[in-house]
Amino acid sequence: MILLLGSKNPGKIDEFKRLLVGVPRLRLLTCAEHPFSSVSETGATFLENALIKARTICAEAKIPVLAEDAGLEVAALDGAPGILSARFSGAEKDYARNNERLLARMGGVVDRRARFVSAIALRLPSGGEFTARGILSGKIAAGLAGMGGFGYDPLFIPDGYSRTLGELSAREK
Repeated sequence: MILLLGSKNPGKIDEFKRLLVGVPRLRLLTCAEHPFSSVSETGATFLENALIKARTICAEAKIPVLAEDAGLEVAALDGAPGILSARFSGAEKDYARNNERLLARMGGVVDRRARFVSAIALRLPSGGEFTARGILSGKIAAGLAGMGGFGYDPLFIPDGYSRTLGELSAREK
């Protein structure tokens, strides 16, 4: 089965490749092997954005597409950065600036509860769709720790751990 990953984010592409490496008879294509147009994420939720990407790219590519949208929701910030996670500090994606802004906004905040929300959508050329949503609960660290992962990983400590996602191995993550 051929499956096109509907993302141009290098970190997400690497994660999906690691997750799907053992799936029998799966030929995973990325934007490098099967280029597609950029898609505006205009949805109000992570799931809406995942569906917009999957539907748009599938209509263009004419092959099954797996797309996702994910981000960080911080309780003390009323769910921000939410669907604006990638551009929390401005129009251009800048993980370092996003982390700096989040730390500044969390200065003096006692309630550091947060969660990563991820939604994924599989769209088939026949019109069939499958979706899933997952949540990883945790808290925001007092400072950056670890070099692994991308995005907010150096600031997010999952429940049950004392280290950030940036400090955890890919296997632990």
